[in-house]
Formats: sequence, structure tokens, C-alpha cells
Amino acid sequence: MQPADVPARPGRLPTILAWTRLIDWVQSLRGRRLPWFATAFGTGIGLYFALPTEPTPALWAAALVAAGMTGFGAWLWRGGIGPLFALLAILLAGLGLAQLRANLVAGPVLQFRYYGPVEGRVIHLDRSASGAPRLTLDHVRLDRVSDPPRRVRISLHGETAAVPGPGAWVMTTAHLSAPSGPTEPGGFDFQRHAWFLKLGAIGYARVPLLETGPPERGLTLAIACARAGLTQGLRDRLPGQVGAVAAAITTGDRSGLSPEVTEDLRASNLAHLLAISGLHMGLLAGFVFWAVRGGLALIPSLALRYPTRSWAAAVALPVALGYLFISGGSVATQRAFVMAAVMLGAILVGRRAVSLRSVALAALLVLAWRPESLTGPGFQMSFAATGALVLVFRKLSAHPSDWMRGWRGAVVTLLISSVVAGAATAPFAALHFNRVGQFGVLANMLAVPAMGLLIMPLMLIAILLWPLGLEGPVLWLAGQGIAWILFVAGEVAALPGAVRPIPAPGPHILPLLGLGFALIGCAIGRGRLVGASIVLAAALLWSQSERPDILISADGRLVGHLGPEGRAISREKGAGFVAEAWLENDGDPADQARAAARTVAPTDGLPILTAVRRKADIDAALAHCATEPRWIVASVDLPPEAGLCRLLDPDRLRESGALAIRGTETGWQLQTAREAQGQRPWTGHGLLWPGSSRQ
Repeated sequence: MQPADVPARPGRLPTILAWTRLIDWVQSLRGRRLPWFATAFGTGIGLYFALPTEPTPALWAAALVAAGMTGFGAWLWRGGIGPLFALLAILLAGLGLAQLRANLVAGPVLQFRYYGPVEGRVIHLDRSASGAPRLTLDHVRLDRVSDPPRRVRISLHGETAAVPGPGAWVMTTAHLSAPSGPTEPGGFDFQRHAWFLKLGAIGYARVPLLETGPPERGLTLAIACARAGLTQGLRDRLPGQVGAVAAAITTGDRSGLSPEVTEDLRASNLAHLLAISGLHMGLLAGFVFWAVRGGLALIPSLALRYPTRSWAAAVALPVALGYLFISGGSVATQRAFVMAAVMLGAILVGRRAVSLRSVALAALLVLAWRPESLTGPGFQMSFAATGALVLVFRKLSAHPSDWMRGWRGAVVTLLISSVVAGAATAPFAALHFNRVGQFGVLANMLAVPAMGLLIMPLMLIAILLWPLGLEGPVLWLAGQGIAWILFVAGEVAALPGAVRPIPAPGPHILPLLGLGFALIGCAIGRGRLVGASIVLAAALLWSQSERPDILISADGRLVGHLGPEGRAISREKGAGFVAEAWLENDGDPADQARAAARTVAPTDGLPILTAVRRKADIDAALAHCATEPRWIVASVDLPPEAGLCRLLDPDRLRESGALAIRGTETGWQLQTAREAQGQRPWTGHGLLWPGSSRQ
């Protein structure tokens, strides 16, 4: 009897069919594996940051071994289900790399409030939210602190003289403390952000700086001096806010921008024009590429015999690298340079420059260099917009038509680009910034062409002409384009309903959005429908998200009750950063003073809270504790116990962090910021590898 005539065992045929379909699906991924690998790598990094406790070194080693074994399985069964093993290996590699990065940046964190002399070397200059000059120092020395932080950041308040540039050794007297935790459970984790910036303390100084030594010589200092000179030169030649914007998009220095201009740009959804990111790097590299290629095309003997396309890419790549250095080399600019370098590199080797593979390769390189960037809005919005544009225009290019040619095609392409990029980034912008610019598409259609066709090319030409003293007329023309963008921002921001506040969602919404958008980009056919369904489900769950009924700040200075009018804040001044964050997360446009004027009514099922701000008010607050249970929240020290009352003062809140209370059908539910953060290195409770240190 032939093997084909052997009857199949009952139940075996469905298993064989399922296995065959799985292998067919895996093999169908050929040509699209790189986007899936990038998704798996990002998923592994996301899993690390979502863990409630830090993996021990033994678990990390086990994950590394498992990654190696699955990688071997991927090679062994490469003709079958090997790619599935590869996805698992890459996921484990992402998880392990994220933990490796967390340990590599580990350093001492100040565990007490410090006031005294601070000495160090300036490595970065910027401005705080209030506009004060801000320094980041390394090689830090603190009085009577044997193991000081590796880096500290100090805001300079009061009258200050000229601030020394990077490389200078300075000394001042400052107030320092450890980076603060989230303003509420599940909120933005500044402790984690500071950990990966290697910041062990932040604070402020009200006394002038003293230079204790000359700036160090070297490439870093030379670049910093060049940036400072270019910034000042732009402000001198283009006075007012036009010069401030020119400096922001060229050297990354936003210190000259007024709060009004900044708010107009945010309200009109044009703030991305200030961030040196993929748009600026792409416009600059694209202009150089097409200028060089167009110039070579005028010489037939070269254009017909040599790869002028590759030559143009070879010229654009170092220009992009120079822009990376002159703009300050921020994380966003590094990410933009990687994306530009990948696409120009694809041209150099004769591959398609703009494709999902190039986007995926750029994502892999960025995440391998800085895994923590996955959690930031810049990474999420950049790759969401780029991926969406690639998908849409690849679909359109497959079916060309007459409307894509000539000036009509340019206008329609601009419109499509604005709509697609805006739709792809809007969920992430709303999630991180709690606002949506209602007329952002209109503003971008009017402003982005000026940036791409006028400002960026002219700024590059002006810098090239600067040594010859011929930059004046070119800068004037660029200034007209900047003035147009500021005009558009002001007019759009003034429209009724220009900004719509959005309440913050639950912690599960961001992973769902990321998974859904990743499936839309990686899969085909029904897989993309699954991704779209996940995005829709995330939107529906977001609409059902509820904000905490009561919020208590980590220092006990602020209490917020959610009522019919919005959140009522316990004080109209002080702790303004926390109050602003609470109201933004509520989607509430009111300021702290208006929120403090709201009435607070006791809610059934929730504890009664009394806020205490002065020691003189403690006795009156504790008078009811013998007969009535309530919570006493104070920014001053309270006694060890008080009858039926639960006491919350700074010492008691230090371990828990900010508190959130929600009313449920069975009573009230309490969540602490430390519970939401987990037992991680940046909270002071996670495990670190041998050799990693923190104070």
C-alpha cells in the first residue's frame, strides 16, 4: 500500500492543515520581515518598562540564553517556522537591551535636600519652563557628599551675569533634591526620564555663578562656541521673534522665544516646526540631494555615464551630519539623523530610499542606541507619521493618475501629507499633551510649504555665504518665511475652538495604540483590519476612561476633588506645576486660581479629606478624629497617630508618592504612584547589577 493511501488518523487532519497554514503564513512574510522584527524589538523594550519589578541578573541571563536558543531555532527551521523563533529571539533581545541600558546609565541619586556649594563642568545649556537659564553639570562636587550624582541640573533665578558656555568649570550655591516622581499615579514619570539622562539631582540657585577654571579645549567646545556664535548672529540679523525662531530651527536654542509665540505655535499644531526632528533633517538633506543631482544633470557627460544619484546622496549625508552637530545633537535630532542616514544609505547602495524597510531599520537603530526613546512622544509621533506617509503614497504611486502631475499634484500631495501625518500623530499628541489642535491641518498646509521651499534652503545658503559676509539678503528672505509662519500661527490660534482639551487615558491605551499601528504597517489584508480594529478599540476604551475622584500630591501640599464643575484644588497658589498637570490630565482648561474657587462637596463612598497648610491649623483639623473618621493631608509634620483619622504628611507620603482615590460600588480604591511605577532602579527600590551604583 502506498503512503498516500494510508488513512489519516481521526483529528490529525485539522492539525496538519493548521500547521500548513501557519508555515504558509510565516513564509508569506518574506520581504516584510524587517518591520516585524522592529515591532518585536520594540515590544521587548516596552515589556521591560511595563514590568512591575526589576528582573534579577539571573533572569536577565536566562533571557539572554533563551534569545540565543530561539535564534538558533530560527536558523535551524528557517525554511519553516524559523521566523517565529526569530521574532521571539528579537523580543527577548529588546527586553535584555533595555535593562542593560538602565544599568549602564545608573548613578548615585541624591537622597536628601541639599543646600550648599555645587561645582562642576557645564555640558548643556537650555531654558526652564519659566524661561530661566538652566545648566547641566557633570564632574559634580558637593560639600560633604562623598558619592555625588554624576550630573545635576540647576536653574538660575534672580539676576545672573552672562552664563558660561559648555566646557566651563563653574561653582554656585544651590538648593538640590532628587528628581521628583509622577504628579499622580500613572502620570509622566520624571524619575525615569531623569535616570536615563543620568541626572541624580535637580534644583535652583539664586546667587551668581563663579567660573573656577577656563573652558576645556576640544571638539565639543569648538562646536558649542560655533553654535553660540551662530545663534547670536541670527538674533542680531533677524531681530525679534523672527530671529528667535531662526535660532531655534538652526541651532536648537529656544531661549529667545516668547511665551505668547510658543503658545500660538502649540495651539495651531505648528510647534513641531521648532523641534529639530525628521521634518527639518529631511528638508535639509532633500534640498541638498536634489540641488546636487539637478546640478549634475546639467552636465550630460556626467549624468549619462555615472551614478549621480548616489553622488548626491554622498554629498547630502555629511551635510545632515553637520546639521546634527550644529543643532546641539538632541535625542530628537539624533533620531532624525538616523532616519535620514538610512534613507541616504539606501540610495548609495541602489535600494529604494523611502520604504517600510528603511523606516523599520531606522527604528531598530534608534531603539538599539536609546531603548528609552520608545516611551517618548517624539519617537512615537515621528515613526507613526513616517510609516503612515510611506503606506499611503506607496498605494497612490501604484495607481498613478493625471491629478498627481504638475502644480495640482503638488497641492494635492501637500493636502494628503498634512491629513495623513496629522491623523497618524493626533492620538499620540493627545495622549501625551492632552490637547488637539482643531485646525492643525489648515495651519500645516499654510506653513509647512514655507518651511520646505523657502526657509530651510535659504538658511543653508545663508550659512554657506556667512564667511563671505553675503548672508544678509538671503537671511532677509528666510525671515519673511518665518514671519509668515508666525502670522499663520497667531491667526489660527485665535480662531474659536482652536484647541480642544483631551482627558488622559488609562495606562493600557498607549500599548494598544502602538500594537494597532504596528499591525497596520507590518501586516497585509486582514492583518491590517485587525490592527485598525485594535486602534478603534483603544479609542473606545479611551472614551470610557475615568479620572480619579481625589488626587493628593506627593508632598501633601495639594488636594484635588473632582466634582460637577471640574477638579477643585485646595489652594490657589503654590505647587503650580502639580496643579497644572492635574488639570491638563482632566482635560480641564481652567487655571489653578479658577479651580481653587470651586466648591467641594463630600461624595458618598469616598473618605472625607481635610487639608492642613500650617502647624497652627493642626489642632483644629484633629478635633474630629475622636468621633469621625477622616483623612488629614498636611504639608507639615503631623503627630504619630490621631484616633480614627488617617494622617498623611510629607514623611508618610515619601514612600508612597502621589495618591489617587476612586469611588467604586464597593467603596473607594486607593492607588499610589509607587505602585504604578513598580520596584525599579529609578524609584530607589529596584535591583541593580553588581557595579551599578546609586546613593
